[in-house]
Amino acid sequence: MEFIKQLRRKKGMNQSDLAAVIGVSLRTIQLYEKKDANIPIKNLGKIADYFEISIGELYLHEVNETDGQYSKKRTFLSHGNIGYRLDKGKVVLKVPLVMAASHKALVDNFQDESFIKGLFRIDFLVQVVEEAFYMAFEVLGDAMNDGTSHSIPNGALVLGKKMATNAFLSTTEYINRSFVLVCTDRIICKSITGISVDKKALVCHNLNPSPEFTDFEVPIDKVLGLYEVVKKQV
Repeated sequence: MEFIKQLRRKKGMNQSDLAAVIGVSLRTIQLYEKKDANIPIKNLGKIADYFEISIGELYLHEVNETDGQYSKKRTFLSHGNIGYRLDKGKVVLKVPLVMAASHKALVDNFQDESFIKGLFRIDFLVQVVEEAFYMAFEVLGDAMNDGTSHSIPNGALVLGKKMATNAFLSTTEYINRSFVLVCTDRIICKSITGISVDKKALVCHNLNPSPEFTDFEVPIDKVLGLYEVVKKQV
Protein backbone atom coordinates (compact mmCIF):
# COMPACT_ATOMS: atom_id res chain seq x y z
CA MET A 1 0.00 0.00 0.00
CA GLU A 2 1.29 3.43 -0.95
CA PHE A 3 -0.56 4.87 2.03
CA ILE A 4 1.58 2.84 4.45
CA LYS A 5 4.63 4.54 2.98
CA GLN A 6 2.99 7.94 3.56
CA LEU A 7 2.20 7.10 7.20
CA ARG A 8 5.72 5.82 7.76
CA ARG A 9 7.34 8.93 6.33
CA LYS A 10 5.13 11.23 8.42
CA LYS A 11 6.57 9.55 11.51
CA GLY A 12 10.11 9.87 10.18
CA MET A 13 10.51 6.10 9.98
CA ASN A 14 12.42 4.11 7.41
CA GLN A 15 11.31 0.68 6.21
CA SER A 16 13.58 -1.11 8.68
CA ASP A 17 11.98 0.79 11.57
CA LEU A 18 8.48 -0.29 10.52
CA ALA A 19 9.63 -3.86 9.95
CA ALA A 20 10.88 -3.99 13.55
CA VAL A 21 7.57 -2.65 14.87
CA ILE A 22 5.48 -5.17 12.93
CA GLY A 23 7.88 -8.05 13.47
CA VAL A 24 8.61 -8.81 9.83
CA SER A 25 11.62 -8.54 7.54
CA LEU A 26 12.71 -5.45 5.62
CA ARG A 27 11.89 -7.28 2.38
CA THR A 28 8.35 -7.88 3.61
CA ILE A 29 7.76 -4.18 4.26
CA GLN A 30 9.15 -3.39 0.80
CA LEU A 31 6.58 -5.76 -0.69
CA TYR A 32 3.77 -4.35 1.47
CA GLU A 33 4.40 -0.85 0.14
CA LYS A 34 4.00 -1.96 -3.44
CA LYS A 35 0.62 -1.72 -5.15
CA ASP A 36 -1.67 -4.76 -4.78
CA ALA A 37 0.53 -6.38 -2.13
CA ASN A 38 -1.15 -9.27 -0.32
CA ILE A 39 -0.87 -8.25 3.34
CA PRO A 40 -2.13 -10.77 5.92
CA ILE A 41 -4.98 -9.36 7.98
CA LYS A 42 -3.06 -9.88 11.24
CA ASN A 43 -0.18 -7.71 10.01
CA LEU A 44 -2.61 -5.13 8.65
CA GLY A 45 -4.04 -4.98 12.16
CA LYS A 46 -0.58 -4.39 13.65
CA ILE A 47 0.10 -1.61 11.14
CA ALA A 48 -3.29 0.00 11.75
CA ASP A 49 -2.86 -0.19 15.54
CA TYR A 50 0.60 1.36 15.38
CA PHE A 51 -0.60 4.32 13.31
CA GLU A 52 -3.81 4.53 15.39
CA ILE A 53 -6.25 4.04 12.52
CA SER A 54 -8.54 1.18 11.49
CA ILE A 55 -7.85 -1.38 8.78
CA GLY A 56 -10.82 0.07 6.91
CA GLU A 57 -9.21 3.52 6.95
CA LEU A 58 -6.03 2.03 5.47
CA TYR A 59 -8.06 0.69 2.53
CA LEU A 60 -10.16 3.83 2.20
CA HIS A 61 -7.15 6.15 2.06
CA GLU A 62 -5.52 3.84 -0.47
CA VAL A 63 -8.41 3.81 -2.93
CA ASN A 64 -9.62 7.39 -2.36
CA GLU A 65 -6.45 9.42 -2.04
CA THR A 66 -3.57 7.48 -3.58
CA ASP A 67 -5.05 6.08 -6.76
CA GLY A 68 -7.81 8.63 -7.23
CA GLN A 69 -10.00 5.88 -8.71
CA TYR A 70 -12.83 5.90 -6.19
CA SER A 71 -15.11 8.55 -4.77
CA LYS A 72 -15.46 9.23 -1.06
CA LYS A 73 -16.72 6.45 1.17
CA ARG A 74 -20.42 5.95 1.79
CA THR A 75 -21.58 4.12 4.90
CA PHE A 76 -24.28 1.47 4.71
CA LEU A 77 -26.13 -0.94 6.95
CA SER A 78 -27.87 -3.97 5.47
CA HIS A 79 -28.71 -7.40 6.91
CA GLY A 80 -26.70 -6.46 9.97
CA ASN A 81 -23.62 -5.67 7.84
CA ILE A 82 -21.80 -2.41 8.54
CA GLY A 83 -19.27 -0.96 6.19
CA TYR A 84 -18.20 1.55 3.58
CA ARG A 85 -19.43 1.29 0.02
CA LEU A 86 -17.01 2.58 -2.62
CA ASP A 87 -17.40 3.18 -6.33
CA LYS A 88 -16.59 0.47 -8.86
CA GLY A 89 -18.07 -2.24 -6.68
CA LYS A 90 -15.56 -2.16 -3.82
CA VAL A 91 -16.84 -2.50 -0.27
CA VAL A 92 -15.02 -2.31 3.04
CA LEU A 93 -17.14 -4.66 5.14
CA LYS A 94 -16.97 -4.54 8.95
CA VAL A 95 -17.99 -7.90 10.38
CA PRO A 96 -18.00 -9.57 13.82
CA LEU A 97 -14.83 -11.62 14.37
CA VAL A 98 -14.90 -14.90 16.29
CA MET A 99 -11.38 -15.86 17.35
CA ALA A 100 -10.61 -19.48 18.25
CA ALA A 101 -10.69 -18.65 21.96
CA SER A 102 -14.29 -17.43 21.54
CA HIS A 103 -15.65 -20.41 19.58
CA LYS A 104 -17.39 -21.95 22.60
CA ALA A 105 -18.80 -18.60 23.69
CA LEU A 106 -20.41 -18.14 20.27
CA VAL A 107 -21.90 -21.65 20.39
CA ASP A 108 -23.35 -20.93 23.84
CA ASN A 109 -24.70 -17.50 22.82
CA PHE A 110 -25.49 -18.01 19.15
CA GLN A 111 -29.10 -16.88 19.49
CA ASP A 112 -28.13 -13.82 21.55
CA GLU A 113 -28.01 -10.86 19.17
CA SER A 114 -26.44 -8.65 21.82
CA PHE A 115 -23.51 -11.09 22.15
CA ILE A 116 -22.84 -11.02 18.40
CA LYS A 117 -23.20 -7.24 18.25
CA GLY A 118 -20.66 -6.97 21.07
CA LEU A 119 -17.96 -8.89 19.19
CA PHE A 120 -14.91 -7.03 17.89
CA ARG A 121 -15.36 -6.17 14.21
CA ILE A 122 -12.74 -6.66 11.54
CA ASP A 123 -12.54 -5.13 8.06
CA PHE A 124 -12.53 -7.06 4.79
CA LEU A 125 -12.21 -5.43 1.38
CA VAL A 126 -14.60 -7.25 -0.98
CA GLN A 127 -15.94 -6.81 -4.48
CA VAL A 128 -19.57 -7.65 -3.82
CA VAL A 129 -21.82 -7.84 -0.76
CA GLU A 130 -24.75 -10.16 -1.32
CA GLU A 131 -28.07 -10.16 0.51
CA ALA A 132 -26.82 -12.04 3.56
CA PHE A 133 -25.22 -11.62 6.98
CA TYR A 134 -21.44 -11.94 7.18
CA MET A 135 -19.15 -13.00 10.00
CA ALA A 136 -15.42 -13.71 10.27
CA PHE A 137 -13.87 -16.72 12.00
CA GLU A 138 -10.38 -17.77 13.03
CA VAL A 139 -9.80 -21.33 11.80
CA LEU A 140 -8.44 -23.78 14.34
CA GLY A 141 -6.24 -26.69 13.19
CA ASP A 142 -4.78 -27.80 9.85
CA ALA A 143 -7.57 -30.12 8.67
CA MET A 144 -8.17 -27.80 5.71
CA ASN A 145 -4.51 -27.33 4.83
CA ASP A 146 -3.34 -29.36 1.83
CA GLY A 147 -0.61 -26.95 0.74
CA THR A 148 -2.53 -25.64 -2.28
CA SER A 149 -4.05 -22.24 -2.98
CA HIS A 150 -7.35 -23.60 -1.65
CA SER A 151 -5.83 -24.29 1.78
CA ILE A 152 -7.24 -22.74 4.91
CA PRO A 153 -4.41 -23.24 7.42
CA ASN A 154 -4.44 -23.00 11.19
CA GLY A 155 -4.90 -19.41 12.32
CA ALA A 156 -6.35 -18.17 9.02
CA LEU A 157 -9.18 -15.66 9.20
CA VAL A 158 -12.09 -16.39 6.87
CA LEU A 159 -15.05 -14.25 5.86
CA GLY A 160 -18.25 -16.29 5.90
CA LYS A 161 -21.61 -15.56 4.24
CA LYS A 162 -24.50 -16.95 6.27
CA MET A 163 -26.74 -19.44 4.48
CA ALA A 164 -29.88 -21.43 5.27
CA THR A 165 -28.91 -25.01 6.15
CA ASN A 166 -32.02 -26.51 4.58
CA ALA A 167 -30.96 -25.10 1.20
CA PHE A 168 -28.56 -28.03 0.87
CA LEU A 169 -31.43 -30.53 0.74
CA SER A 170 -32.77 -29.15 -2.53
CA THR A 171 -29.66 -28.37 -4.59
CA THR A 172 -26.11 -29.53 -5.28
CA GLU A 173 -24.94 -26.01 -6.12
CA TYR A 174 -22.77 -25.71 -3.03
CA ILE A 175 -21.06 -29.07 -3.18
CA ASN A 176 -17.24 -28.99 -2.82
CA ARG A 177 -17.21 -25.47 -1.41
CA SER A 178 -15.70 -24.56 1.96
CA PHE A 179 -17.90 -23.61 4.89
CA VAL A 180 -17.72 -22.72 8.55
CA LEU A 181 -20.25 -24.74 10.54
CA VAL A 182 -21.35 -23.44 13.91
CA CYS A 183 -22.53 -26.68 15.51
CA THR A 184 -24.16 -27.31 18.86
CA ASP A 185 -20.84 -28.44 20.33
CA ARG A 186 -18.08 -26.76 18.28
CA ILE A 187 -17.15 -24.60 15.29
CA ILE A 188 -15.47 -26.30 12.32
CA CYS A 189 -14.29 -25.35 8.84
CA LYS A 190 -14.85 -28.05 6.21
CA SER A 191 -15.52 -28.70 2.56
CA ILE A 192 -19.04 -30.04 2.06
CA THR A 193 -18.84 -32.83 -0.52
CA GLY A 194 -22.26 -34.40 -0.25
CA ILE A 195 -25.69 -34.47 1.29
CA SER A 196 -27.31 -37.46 2.97
CA VAL A 197 -30.97 -36.74 2.24
CA ASP A 198 -32.26 -39.72 4.25
CA LYS A 199 -30.20 -38.79 7.29
CA LYS A 200 -30.58 -35.05 6.65
CA ALA A 201 -26.84 -34.65 7.16
CA LEU A 202 -23.95 -32.82 5.50
CA VAL A 203 -20.92 -34.84 4.41
CA CYS A 204 -17.84 -32.95 5.62
CA HIS A 205 -14.45 -33.35 3.98
CA ASN A 206 -10.97 -32.26 5.11
CA LEU A 207 -8.57 -30.99 2.43
CA ASN A 208 -5.58 -32.31 4.39
CA PRO A 209 -4.84 -35.80 2.97
CA SER A 210 -3.26 -37.08 6.20
CA PRO A 211 -4.99 -40.30 7.39
CA GLU A 212 -6.12 -38.80 10.68
CA PHE A 213 -8.42 -36.44 8.78
CA THR A 214 -11.38 -38.52 7.59
CA ASP A 215 -14.75 -37.56 6.17
CA PHE A 216 -17.74 -37.53 8.49
CA GLU A 217 -21.38 -36.47 8.58
CA VAL A 218 -22.98 -33.68 10.57
CA PRO A 219 -26.78 -33.82 11.05
CA ILE A 220 -28.37 -30.61 9.86
CA ASP A 221 -30.30 -30.28 13.11
CA LYS A 222 -26.92 -30.02 14.91
CA VAL A 223 -25.90 -27.01 12.80
CA LEU A 224 -26.77 -23.68 14.38
CA GLY A 225 -25.28 -21.61 11.58
CA LEU A 226 -23.67 -22.25 8.21
CA TYR A 227 -21.32 -19.76 6.53
CA GLU A 228 -19.85 -20.11 3.06
CA VAL A 229 -16.19 -19.06 2.98
CA VAL A 230 -15.99 -16.19 0.50
CA LYS A 231 -12.56 -14.79 1.39
CA LYS A 232 -9.59 -15.66 3.58
CA GLN A 233 -6.61 -13.93 5.09
CA VAL A 234 -3.61 -16.05 6.04
